[in-house]
Amino acid sequence: MSEPSSPPQGLEVRLQQAGPIPLAADFHCAPGELLALVGPSGGGKTTLLRAIAGLYRPERGSIRCAGETWFDAEGGVCLSPQRRRIGLVFQDYALFPHLTAQANVMAAMDHVPRGERAARASRWLAQVRLEGLEGRYPAALSGGQRQRVAVARALAREPRALLLDEPFSAVDQVTRRRLQRELAQLREMIDIPIMLVTHDLEEAAALADRLCVLHAGETLQSGTAEALFRRPVSPQVARLLDKHNVFEGQALRGNDGQSGVQWGPYRLTAELPANVASGDQLHWYVPPSDVVLHRRARPSRGERENPVHGWVSEMIVLGGIAQVTLSFAHTRDSLRFEIATHAARRNGLSRGEPVGVSLLAAGLHVMPDAGPRRLSEGQHEGPGLD
Repeated sequence: MSEPSSPPQGLEVRLQQAGPIPLAADFHCAPGELLALVGPSGGGKTTLLRAIAGLYRPERGSIRCAGETWFDAEGGVCLSPQRRRIGLVFQDYALFPHLTAQANVMAAMDHVPRGERAARASRWLAQVRLEGLEGRYPAALSGGQRQRVAVARALAREPRALLLDEPFSAVDQVTRRRLQRELAQLREMIDIPIMLVTHDLEEAAALADRLCVLHAGETLQSGTAEALFRRPVSPQVARLLDKHNVFEGQALRGNDGQSGVQWGPYRLTAELPANVASGDQLHWYVPPSDVVLHRRARPSRGERENPVHGWVSEMIVLGGIAQVTLSFAHTRDSLRFEIATHAARRNGLSRGEPVGVSLLAAGLHVMPDAGPRRLSEGQHEGPGLD
């Protein structure tokens, strides 16, 4: 007989409700892992954090952490915020204005003998680089210092999970980058699930082990930043992640076993999911990094791979990088990619200029439509791929 498996030690969230705030969330955050919740404003991210912390009670579902059930709608379990031992850092930090930095941290230490609280609070403040500022009130601290006090107070609870709700949004860019580095260092000291709500995709990609894309309270996709940015499961996820190179096409399966996408006059080599048949309507995406410019002076062998031709409809120079937008005769959708500014000038790129690019097959990602539409009778899907 096999031994019973131990309960998961991370944070496990499965919540559903129709309204007033829709929820259809399903995700897990392991001990020591940082999971970033990303998505548009009003997408339910903060509501999920509040539900995990016990500040909001959903209609259905469950929340479990460290093998303990915090919420189970069917079983009638709903632990109070105090019993859940959550460390929560709010967007505005929510410090007590009438208490010093040290006293703010001590306010989270109900589980610590009264005589030990001051010394422990000082140690936590030292841990977030606030030595010597124990006696200052929040009004006398900078935004970055208030954020550190809030983190120290959250960790002083010795929490089973740490929840961060837009913790860096109220500080300037330089302070933001410094606090992000400090959070990355802090992770090495604590072995608990950490959840970060942020609108900054670069921040999420830099700090998080995994991203969870939410829209209207629903989990659309979760995975590493690399996986999500290169392989979004749907056009909706791609757009929520600010990815623009999403196009429509039809699936092609040649008699020789090759597969690809018919995009207007172009047949693009690409791998198709097994459940996609020739003629199915689909969307496809190509990362800007997999768009290769055809050089005017020195053509290369790589230009033979999925070549397409359009014209420059927009070019924005941002220092050493030029953001190029191509338009095409057969579609309203445009293709965006980046190139070094000196390379753009060397190749004569400017508005209205005809341009050829190759779309690397390894980067071209197919997203089948929910309801595949076959080509009707009489429509010709074209010969097999070359």
